[in-house]
Amino acid sequence: MGLFLGIDTSNYTTSMALFDSKSGKLIQQKKLLPVEKGMLGLRQSEALFQHVRQLPELAALLFNGQPSVKLDGIGVSTQPRRREDSYMPCFLAGYSQAGTMGAALKIPVFPFSHQEGHIAAALYGSGHLDWLNGPFLAFHFSGGTSEALLVSPDGVRMDIQKVAGSLDLKAGQAVDRVGQMLGLPFPAGPQMELLAEQSSKKFSVKPVMKGCDCSLSGVENRCRSMLEKGEQPADIARYCLDFLLSSLCGMTMALLEQYPKYPLLYAGGVMSNRYIRQEMESRFGGVFCPPVFSSDNAAGVAVLAAQAAREV
Repeated sequence: MGLFLGIDTSNYTTSMALFDSKSGKLIQQKKLLPVEKGMLGLRQSEALFQHVRQLPELAALLFNGQPSVKLDGIGVSTQPRRREDSYMPCFLAGYSQAGTMGAALKIPVFPFSHQEGHIAAALYGSGHLDWLNGPFLAFHFSGGTSEALLVSPDGVRMDIQKVAGSLDLKAGQAVDRVGQMLGLPFPAGPQMELLAEQSSKKFSVKPVMKGCDCSLSGVENRCRSMLEKGEQPADIARYCLDFLLSSLCGMTMALLEQYPKYPLLYAGGVMSNRYIRQEMESRFGGVFCPPVFSSDNAAGVAVLAAQAAREV
């Protein structure tokens, strides 16, 4: 086995990746979907349309300069989670592209969930693909997800059980809503990080917990109140990140009481924040991957396709 293509057309990012299973090297191209200023997202019909437009552009960039490529398989995200009730139209763009290429090239197409792709990308990026052979805890914090997962893989497929999460607002939603208040572009994560770095304050925030679950809705109201009182945007951004950090710490401590000694993996766009990463690594020693593999990407499904091909 040799070269595997990965395709992911999730909410707000089109991505493609090439993984060489012999050398372990991976290259990828990704592009955010265009969102009008002041908007907090796209309708699914518009997201699907934008993915269809961007896929050929990314393919040209990915294969440009490559020698003659012979693919051995394609991995593609087809749904948010591996559940019958998990569906999102934007994934049809990538699935259709993968199916057409697979039929034309007479190579296998391996479907995975976006969630599995995130976890696999984080394991690859952190150098821990060996974790695909044993259970671990994975925290996935992004625009659409704020969950802690008990992952029991069999080398390729993953039995994923949600063991904790946000009871209301998702972490990425909180960042984007506060970012909109502060006039930041969507998605607000990168600019929120830069803005918060300008603050010298560090807030002591007590997480709102119910068992192992957390509540994040209070951060939006608190940040709006700070803004109305004339507090500095940098301090508001810092408070938002400290609130999310406190909640993440609360979830981690609660889960480690139930699952002591389980390895900890942190993935998702929110986890690419340098401040949150540094604090969590210092306190818990969890494994993070480089930001390029933490946000939405096709790397994970390309790697999983190579794993799956070994069993065919």
